[in-house]
Amino acid sequence: MNRDFHFGIIYIVARVAGLSGKDAQVVAHACQYVDDSTVSGVLHFAAGQTYERFASAHSMLDYRNFRNRADKLVWAPFHFVPGGVGLDFEERTTCRADSPIARRMMQRAIDARSRPNALHRLGVTLHAYVDTWAHQGFIGVISDLNVVHDLERFDRRPRSLLKIALGSWTLIRDLVKRMIVNFFLRLGHGAALHHPDLPWLHWRYVNGKGVRISRENLDQFVRAADAAHRAIVAYRTGVPDFTFAPGLPADVADALRRLMRDNRAEEEDERLAVIARALAAGAIPSLAEELPPYAAKGVGSWKHEATGLATAGADHTLRPPWTPDFETSHYRMFHDALKEHRFELMHEILPSFGLRLA
Repeated sequence: MNRDFHFGIIYIVARVAGLSGKDAQVVAHACQYVDDSTVSGVLHFAAGQTYERFASAHSMLDYRNFRNRADKLVWAPFHFVPGGVGLDFEERTTCRADSPIARRMMQRAIDARSRPNALHRLGVTLHAYVDTWAHQGFIGVISDLNVVHDLERFDRRPRSLLKIALGSWTLIRDLVKRMIVNFFLRLGHGAALHHPDLPWLHWRYVNGKGVRISRENLDQFVRAADAAHRAIVAYRTGVPDFTFAPGLPADVADALRRLMRDNRAEEEDERLAVIARALAAGAIPSLAEELPPYAAKGVGSWKHEATGLATAGADHTLRPPWTPDFETSHYRMFHDALKEHRFELMHEILPSFGLRLA
């Protein structure tokens, strides 16, 4: 899933579930920031204080995927939660939609509602949870199962000559990328390109075991939004088991289905802009408001607000001043939420299901 879902749809779902606009913005920002937090290492302050961070995402072709086997520390806990179903290690580490492991992970985040960074933790875990619908059938570790053959998509859209020409270049670029991922990396859904993340798309492929898989993304995305609503309602009301909390109201689910079905721009920011216009125009029942801004990097980002740094990449040589405000900043609470989520999933939940990845 991309920014249109992790930020736009999650914000809408959080508001429908009863969170205030301010709290919904924190949850949606944290949910999306999992994809944008790519800087790891120790942040050094001018007077000697330090704070350790780690990346929750890499580019699919990032060298770190080769050098450090970052798959088990980044892709598995945040983007391809193992399903725990099957007879061998490969099957049991395959991501499955709404698996018992994913539900346990989501419940643990809900149960942490009393912590100062509870909203950030909720957003982080919602990212991993809803991704189980989009990323099902793929593995967050290097595996031959992630090899993709005969990739096809079935969206019939009128296209101009310019788009056909651009599409030819895109096809060549995507074929090269698929060859690289298939034969050298075999990680996640990289070889399936962005097909799993387009909300409206009907597509199919043959996986590394020779099994033909057919996917209707729209149904899966609506189910993910419904499950996210249950989780947020449980967080807000204290329902002990979030799976018994109310799902999306039928009219809201229908509105979101139409919005994701008809919003067919290839670029995630274009789709997010459509969602923002729909929200402001009252296309979501009982909800008409502006979508809050989101800044992943640079001025206005959580990192900038917490440290004064507007760098978009690694900042290991910079020494911002430390102030007490850093301790209550969104940036620090988000990174603490990443640490809590990864530790509990990798060292407590997965071993309880007979899996050890770190």
